[in-house]
Amino acid sequence: MHEVTVMTRQGCSLCVTAEQEVERICGELGVPWSLTDVDTDPELRAEYGDLVPVILIDGKEHGYWRVEEDRFRQALTS
Repeated sequence: MHEVTVMTRQGCSLCVTAEQEVERICGELGVPWSLTDVDTDPELRAEYGDLVPVILIDGKEHGYWRVEEDRFRQALTS
């Protein structure tokens, strides 16, 4: 079973959209997911701050800025 993390921050409109899409897709597929605010940790902010939202699957970067639904679904079902 895969696990998804959305690296996000407050006040980010792209993050809100990505969170909604990840919630919907993961809900349909029964995949657990969580949010992490990059601004709560200086290392996370340095690594992901310019790219949020960043989608991680099993701790590895899958994509950023937008959810590519077909690609995301394929990664979660393989």
